[in-house]
Amino acid sequence: MRITAAESWYPSAALPRTGIEILTNEERAETLDFLGRRGINAAFFAGIIYDNGLESSLNRGTFYGYRNSFGQLEGVALVGHATLMEAVTEPAVRALALVARGCQSAHMIMCEENRLEKFWGYYAQPGQEMRRASRQLLLELRWPVEISRNVSKLRLATTDDLELLVPVHAELAFEESGIDPRSHDAAGFTERYARRIHQGRTWVLTEEQKLIFKAEVASTTPLTTYLEGIWVNPEERHQGFGQSCMSQLARMLMWRAKSVCLFVNDESEGAQRFYRQAGYHLRTVYDTIFL
Repeated sequence: MRITAAESWYPSAALPRTGIEILTNEERAETLDFLGRRGINAAFFAGIIYDNGLESSLNRGTFYGYRNSFGQLEGVALVGHATLMEAVTEPAVRALALVARGCQSAHMIMCEENRLEKFWGYYAQPGQEMRRASRQLLLELRWPVEISRNVSKLRLATTDDLELLVPVHAELAFEESGIDPRSHDAAGFTERYARRIHQGRTWVLTEEQKLIFKAEVASTTPLTTYLEGIWVNPEERHQGFGQSCMSQLARMLMWRAKSVCLFVNDESEGAQRFYRQAGYHLRTVYDTIFL
């Protein structure tokens, strides 16, 4: 083939990948780097990848990325049962929303409040309305952690605790979404919870077969540990158990990460007060739409 003088000056190079693509484990480091630049805002998202990789049935969905004309990631979304998105440009929001619109199994959409309106504008079919929306405050606790009284019986849960834990965890899910997860897949819900216990992620305080406190380590990254499912027995509240357990748990978890973070519903004034007293501070706000 004849080569022109102009062509002879430049080595051949593959054109950058642009637009939407399914992310595989080959893009794991690149994806985590992108999410890492989002800091604590993307900690929960990154934790899924640290736990399962980009290709796993445990993700209950497919990871997609959007690249600009230079081949650089500008957005990442997990599209499936729980659709999550982190994007830094509007073209990325639009592209990822259109992909998510084709997912029939989507149960919820969650992203930062400043992106949700645009995401929904591209995602929703004409006339489609939000079934329910909630606003979540992302709170973070950093060192130093105030030392409260020692709780010697705070421990990792075992499968012997399942009977106590599953109803409480289902109740928390119902309060958040209006859906009892056991009504659709009770066995699967219990199985997933048992898996979390086996992974050493559920912390409990029990007294004589009575659950006093529980908290779940949803994910851990080098930056932060994300907690969820925090619960104090209503009969034992306002006695200091919750604050003591949260303080002790945070000190233990900060051996692996620089901070501890969690979400709290913006309508739960009591919960917000509880976490402020424990030393947590607001970092950003997320909106959730249940479909």
